[in-house]
Amino acid sequence: MTEDSQRNFRSVYYEKVGFRGVEEKKSLEILLKDDRLGILPPHHESHAQVMLYRKEQYCDVLHALEVVRLVSDATPPVEVYLRMYQLESGKLPRSPSFPLEPEDEVFLAIAKAVEEMVEDSVDCYWIIRSFVNQLNNKYRESLPQLPKAFEQYLNLEDSRLLSHLKTCSALSRLPYDLWFKRCFAGCLPESSLQRVWDKVVSGSCKILVFVAVEILLTFKIKVMALNSAEKITKFLENIPQDSSDAIVSKAVDLWHKHCGTPVHSA
Repeated sequence: MTEDSQRNFRSVYYEKVGFRGVEEKKSLEILLKDDRLGILPPHHESHAQVMLYRKEQYCDVLHALEVVRLVSDATPPVEVYLRMYQLESGKLPRSPSFPLEPEDEVFLAIAKAVEEMVEDSVDCYWIIRSFVNQLNNKYRESLPQLPKAFEQYLNLEDSRLLSHLKTCSALSRLPYDLWFKRCFAGCLPESSLQRVWDKVVSGSCKILVFVAVEILLTFKIKVMALNSAEKITKFLENIPQDSSDAIVSKAVDLWHKHCGTPVHSA
């Protein structure tokens, strides 16, 4: 598939407002300029002022956490972002020694991925915050349905492979949390992850299903040779990284094949 045929939602938007050939920034960095997530207003002249407010809010929240000694200079940045998010959402634990909730683990996985893409700490936090909020709000009802959709599309693409998973009792034990709750953070490398998240941000979490299906199809021979749910799951949690870009490209092809040319297909 050519690059032109893979134009994402920003390319279409730029052309609609009269800007052609605009050089696009990395997908996660552009979130700071997209009105879609509500980080900045649509009027560009307001961006500088809003970014100043965002920075001040970031500093205020960080200072509050330092005062109550929940974070310090030695606290890893992703943990700082988590405490900031917990404070802003009213879920701050009384002590940093309290065990993490599953949703906290998801946040940290996403935060670690974004941290590798974005240098500025303020930008990094706001991107993580907005992305997690989109998952928790817009896709709250859709995400739990993705394992069933995965089974449906895998059956259409390779029923024999699906039967093997069922025979090994592996279907219910696949790394669905890694795939669908963490959106492949910690599974795919940065370059591949950005392409997947770009589709999620543009309005479709179903792309996650097709990435998962394509992973199974790509490593079919390996998976078919494994005869236990534990071995299959362990392999899928640590797939080879060198095939990631090809997997995402083929997943996008599958997405278009089964969903047409979706713009906002949740």
